[in-house]
Amino acid sequence: MPYPVDLVLPMKEELTELGFRELLTPEDADLALAPKTGTALLVINSVCGCAAGNARPGVALALDQGIRPDRLFTAFAGQDVEATARARNYMKGYPPSSPSMALFKDGELVMIMERKDIEGHSAVDVANRLLTAFQTYCAH
Repeated sequence: MPYPVDLVLPMKEELTELGFRELLTPEDADLALAPKTGTALLVINSVCGCAAGNARPGVALALDQGIRPDRLFTAFAGQDVEATARARNYMKGYPPSSPSMALFKDGELVMIMERKDIEGHSAVDVANRLLTAFQTYCAH
């Protein structure tokens, strides 16, 4: 059973206000992640403390530095269940993890941060790891 909409809305807005497009259906996930051109960041959002304290603030810090992916997408684990499951299909070789972040370049997964890479790390640590990936894969 999905989390109540009122509970997750503020958590979703932390990313949508940064320009992330929500993936609400499996079809949304395919349309967002199937293209083989450019760069895309996918954030699997979550209600957990490490999403609130480390993941979402880390993403915001990283995106504030200038270099960023061409497209930004998010699905909320526990809310957008089918969209999240489909989006995770694009992260082949990695078990489901919430929160998590995946960077794609030309349709290929080039960087992933699983919960184990977020939990116990500061928002600055998360931002720095994202910035390194953005500089490597998103600089034009």
